[in-house]
Amino acid sequence: MSDYPIRTEQQVSLLLKSFRKARGMTQADLARALGITQQTASDLERNASMASVSRLLRMLSALGVELVLRDTQTDANAKTGKRTPADW
Repeated sequence: MSDYPIRTEQQVSLLLKSFRKARGMTQADLARALGITQQTASDLERNASMASVSRLLRMLSALGVELVLRDTQTDANAKTGKRTPADW
């Protein structure tokens, strides 16, 4: 299992396209899995940063990919005593 840190909006689109191609899927295949048109799948892939979280999660699921959020400030928070979401 590999991690793919995303730091820019453009990376989201590139990774979605890469995962789709790695699965041997066309945009039409992805569209069928999501119940949308191929054009909509193309638009979402090109402008993934504009997709709703719900739609993005559906796309990731169709591609067999999960979204993982990692707290990169954990060590810094522990040293300063700041609270993290896990503390809420």
